[in-house]
Amino acid sequence: MGLVVQKYGGSSVADAEGIKRVAKRIVESKKNGNQVVAVVSAMGDSTDELIDLAEQVSPIPAGRELDMLLTAGERISMALLAMAIKNLGHEAQSFTGSQAGVITDSVHNKARIIDVTPGRIKTSVDEGNIAIVAGFQGVSQDNKDITTLGRGGSDTTAVALAAALDADVCEIYTDVDGVFTADPRVVKKARKMDWISFEDMLELAASGSKVLLHRCVEYARRYNIPIHVRSSFSGLPGTWVSNERPSEGGAEQVEHAIISGVAHDVSEAKVTVVGVPDKPGEAAAIFRAIADAEINIDMVVQNVSAASTGLTDISFTLPKTDGKKATSALEKIKPKVGYDSLRYDDQVAKISLVGAGMKTNPGVTAQFFEALSDAGVNIELISTSEIRISVVTRADDVLGAVQAVHTSFGLDSDSDEAVVYGGTGR
Repeated sequence: MGLVVQKYGGSSVADAEGIKRVAKRIVESKKNGNQVVAVVSAMGDSTDELIDLAEQVSPIPAGRELDMLLTAGERISMALLAMAIKNLGHEAQSFTGSQAGVITDSVHNKARIIDVTPGRIKTSVDEGNIAIVAGFQGVSQDNKDITTLGRGGSDTTAVALAAALDADVCEIYTDVDGVFTADPRVVKKARKMDWISFEDMLELAASGSKVLLHRCVEYARRYNIPIHVRSSFSGLPGTWVSNERPSEGGAEQVEHAIISGVAHDVSEAKVTVVGVPDKPGEAAAIFRAIADAEINIDMVVQNVSAASTGLTDISFTLPKTDGKKATSALEKIKPKVGYDSLRYDDQVAKISLVGAGMKTNPGVTAQFFEALSDAGVNIELISTSEIRISVVTRADDVLGAVQAVHTSFGLDSDSDEAVVYGGTGR
C-alpha cells in the first residue's frame, strides 16, 4: 500500500459539483489501495473575496486577524470535502493546518514552514481514514498564532506533508492538464510536457509560471519528492516533476531538451535610482534599505558611470505590491547616499527562456534576442543564468513577445489547443 498526497486548488473545489467530483477522484485512489491525504485550497476566489471584505472594514488589516479570517476559506473546503467523501461510503477526517502539525515562523500573511509533525494525520490514515488537510495555513512556533503561507501556499503544504509522511508522490491537481511550454492562456499552441526536471521547474516558477509555486518546487527538490501535476477536470496523464525522467518500459532516457519553456510575469515593477555616486558602499546602502524593508528583489542592473560626472544609475525589479514601501525606504536614505532622483515604473513585464540544455548549445541567446527584435519588442533589462535568460520589456509587448519566442524555438504544438478548464491558474 502506497501513500499519496493530493492537492486540489480553488478552481477544483469552486462549487458543490466540483467538491463531489474531487471526492470521487480521492475515493478512486483509495480503492486502488493507497492511503490518501488530500490538501485543499479555499473554494474558487473566496480568499480574494475575504481580502476585499477585510479592506472594506479596515484599510490596513492587522496581520494576525487577517490570517485568522483567511484560514476560514480552507476550513470550509476541507469540511465539505470530508462530508462528500463520507457520502460515498468512505471515512474521512478533516484537519486544520495546526492540527496537521504544520509549524511556521511568526511572519503573518507570508509565513515559512519550519517543521511538520503529522502525528494526527498518520494515525488517521493508519486507521483507514482519508485525511483532508486545510492548505495555506499553519501555526507559529513561538506564540501559537494561526498563520498563512502566502499565495499558492497550499502547494507548499502538500509537498511538506508528503516529505514528512514519506509519501510516494505528491499530486498537484489544477485546472490545466500539466506543465506547459508556456501559459496556455496566452499561447494557445503551448505543448504539455510529460516530464520536467526540478532545476528547470524552479526557474520557470521563479520567472512567473503559475502552475507551481517556487517554494513548493524547492521543498520537493530538497526532500526528493516527485510531483505529478494533473487536471482535476480530466483523467489525462499530467507532467512529472522530479530529479530524473521516469523510465517507460525500460527504455533509455532521451537527452534533455534544449529549451523547457517560456515564462512571463506582469506582477513586477522597476525602480531606478538615478545619479548614484560611483564609489564603494553606495549600492550596499541602497540594497540594505530594501532588505530592511523586507522586500525581495529580482533583477539588478547598474549602468557604467559617466566619466564626466562620476554618477551611475541602478535599476532593479520587485513585486508591484512592494513598490510604495520600496520608494519610501529609498527616500529616507537619500541624504546619506546622495542620489539625484527615483523613477518608479509598474508598466513592465518579464519574459524568460528556460532550459538546462542551453548551457551547452551556442546560439540560444542570439536566437532569443532575434525573436524579440523581429516582434518589435524593445529590451530594458537583461539577466542571465546557466539555464535562463530573462528580459524586462513594456507590459504591452509581453503577449506578442512570449508567442514570438515560443514559436522561434519550435515549442508550438501540432495538436489541438491546450485546454484551460476554469479558474485563474491555481
